[in-house]
Amino acid sequence: MSTTPPGPPSSGRAGNTSPRPDNGPAVTRTEFDALFDRLRTWGRWTPADRGAWNRVTPDHVRQASALVRTGTVVPMALPWNTVPGPDNNKPALHHMTDLGDVEPPEPTCHKDFIAADYHGKGVSHLDALSHIAYRGQLYDGRDARECVDSKGAWFGAVDALGPLVTRGVLIDLPAVLGRDWLEPGTAVHAADVLAAEQALGVTIGEGDAVLLRSGHFRRRRELGAWNPDEASAGFHVDAMPLLAERGIALLGGDGDSDVRPSPVEGVVSPVHALAITAMGVPLLDNLDLEALSAACAAVGRYTFMTVVAPLNVPGGTGSPVNPVAVL
Repeated sequence: MSTTPPGPPSSGRAGNTSPRPDNGPAVTRTEFDALFDRLRTWGRWTPADRGAWNRVTPDHVRQASALVRTGTVVPMALPWNTVPGPDNNKPALHHMTDLGDVEPPEPTCHKDFIAADYHGKGVSHLDALSHIAYRGQLYDGRDARECVDSKGAWFGAVDALGPLVTRGVLIDLPAVLGRDWLEPGTAVHAADVLAAEQALGVTIGEGDAVLLRSGHFRRRRELGAWNPDEASAGFHVDAMPLLAERGIALLGGDGDSDVRPSPVEGVVSPVHALAITAMGVPLLDNLDLEALSAACAAVGRYTFMTVVAPLNVPGGTGSPVNPVAVL
């Protein structure tokens, strides 16, 4: 995919005339393994199970807070999704447990129950460092079988991460291209990220949370749901050395960061393996970035303060989450 400076905003489906999606070039397993080994940050930080979140210092937080100018707060989570579909094969649960008819009065109380198998496509969530193993190892070279069992994760759990406040950068490729969305199966390369930086007036830096908008949820609202495990826009592995060089702390998007189908022989989620297991960078999956795209366009700025507060789940491999951008 090539990028050009943004022109007038597109309207409707006419803005999506584009070449057929291209998830390539193909990458062999040998090439991928060499890249994995090159991008590893194992042994760099203490505590190790916070990974790249160790990059975010109080100075980063102060600098992020200085980006708050209008006071606009933009949530990025999807609604709690209890409706089955091609992109939600394990719907979240929500039911009432008390309708105010079981306590002595007064007052009466209403209560409900929620639950989710959230590591899918239907729930906005954070992937902790225990979520992905590659070649039998978690981040920092920890043996996955020794660190994760039926009781949870003993290394790299979400409770080790805690909350994150840092600068967010929106890589809004449909805005750059004058389209409404990228077609599922479109790979985003390092050259695309560099061109987007120039067009949007941003430079990704150390400790940043980088969010890729492909327009996934605009397309879903206009054309209907599809199975993103089969086709979704996302990063090609050749973008990861650039993001590693910039020293990012968090990566996310309106997909799960991986282009699908995977271009890597025998590796279903190569960006997950590179980001989480090699680089120690947690991932945010399934964000709705449409409101943030509009808010950034309105102020002419694609950087903002990002706040991510996962649930404090000891041993959890991640957490449902509602990140917010504050402009």
